[in-house]
Amino acid sequence: MSFTPLNALNAFLAVARKRSFAVAARELGVSASSLSQSVRQLEARLGVALLTRTTRSVALTEPGRRLLEGAGPSVDQALAALKVAAAEPGEVTGSVKLTVPTIAVSHVLAPVLTRFLARHPRTEVELRVEDAMVDIVAEGLDAGIRMSESLERDMVQVRLSEGYRFVVVAAPAYLERRGVPEKPKDLLSHDCLCIRSNTTGALYQWELERGARSWRVPVRGPLTATSFQGLLPLVEQGVGLMYAFEPDVAERVRRGALSVVLEPYAAHVDGFYLYFPSRARVSPALRAFVGVAREVAAERRGARAGSREVPRSPKRRA
Repeated sequence: MSFTPLNALNAFLAVARKRSFAVAARELGVSASSLSQSVRQLEARLGVALLTRTTRSVALTEPGRRLLEGAGPSVDQALAALKVAAAEPGEVTGSVKLTVPTIAVSHVLAPVLTRFLARHPRTEVELRVEDAMVDIVAEGLDAGIRMSESLERDMVQVRLSEGYRFVVVAAPAYLERRGVPEKPKDLLSHDCLCIRSNTTGALYQWELERGARSWRVPVRGPLTATSFQGLLPLVEQGVGLMYAFEPDVAERVRRGALSVVLEPYAAHVDGFYLYFPSRARVSPALRAFVGVAREVAAERRGARAGSREVPRSPKRRA
């Protein structure tokens, strides 16, 4: 990779965001050695170290962090502008990079993605499915999807869904064998499928609520994982209780494979929002994505309102 300031800057941004020369090299289609050389030449030109390298990791120095935050959005906009220049008049091009929690992919994001990609076939969407919060500006992402309580104040927020519940479920066979918990404290004597945070290493405490009261129960059990994904078959086989996003288990509950327990204590959340920085220059692709997201959300609200309307039965004549 021959040295030019812009090539070297793009190389640095890729490494800084991926925290890996090998991963960034694959993304750019170059060798890791040439990528490393380009970054070193940029550091020599600037007279500062941008990255701290070890055999196992890559970390940003303070000058590197400032360069990432200052130059990253501008380079992304320039690359997007090149795609726009080559597009037909009125055609939306470019990419949208999103961070999305696991539970939002199928129930919240999928309908938006399906319509967006069908309407704008020359766009691309890159998803980072992760449950930890990330700095979308520093990571070079355009937007994210999270629950409202996780959002920062300086973000533009677009509501994608109404509220949801988190429920405790178990197989009928487990409940017949171990009994049905009636109070939050009863969970302490049950086998629960536990989740350990990838970021903090702590076990997740199940959150329950009823009226103005709330509980955080430090459950324990025979199985601990770093994600709820893939655990439902084990719950169906009676391994233990599970704390679940209600849409994920609704079909299994309908057919009787799982039962909801402690339903009066189910925790409610406000719903999911698409968010992006209020001070960011919104690309045509992101603007189009936001428009589709608003459409789908409005249709959801309309369908939900219609489902609450109960038709009156016609009066019988005497």
